[in-house]
Amino acid sequence: MRIVVAITGASGVLYAQRLLDKLDPNEHEINVILSSYAQVVISEELPAGLQLRKGVATHSLKSMNAPFASGSNAPDAMVVIPCSMGTLGRIAHGYSEDVLLRAADVVLKEKKKLILVPRETPLNLVHIKNFELLVLAGATLLPANPSFYTHPKTVEEVVDTVVARVLDHLGVTNGLVPRWRAERE
Repeated sequence: MRIVVAITGASGVLYAQRLLDKLDPNEHEINVILSSYAQVVISEELPAGLQLRKGVATHSLKSMNAPFASGSNAPDAMVVIPCSMGTLGRIAHGYSEDVLLRAADVVLKEKKKLILVPRETPLNLVHIKNFELLVLAGATLLPANPSFYTHPKTVEEVVDTVVARVLDHLGVTNGLVPRWRAERE
């Protein structure tokens, strides 16, 4: 599968790191794009920086030459994680000033998987209307709302409850967290 992972300047870059840790570049073509503010958040939240596995390709935000920027070579899926409300709004309104936004537009128009992981609260009416536009356009909104029924003990285990759902929606098999099970009778 060809997957684009876009990281924006929203807090929560650990979600992106954990997703990239779980996507195997030997099994999938992984392309990474950082928004202009993502580097600032990475330096604040990941002291060792973003760690990319060998085989992961990176692309300049301003380069419109990336193959996935064209509908004739659309990726199978794109995940924007974490997704700032500014990026979400620009995607919702088809504003494609850089390769991150253009790739999201391509994924939507080619009816591929676009998964947005917003990490913002509270939401205002503009956010909700943008959510509505994106859902109507075919995107999956998967807010960074962790679950706790597995009793996570570390920050990474909390983050993994969201990353597991992203992997599920990508169709990537994972065993990051135990599955919900029926009650014992």
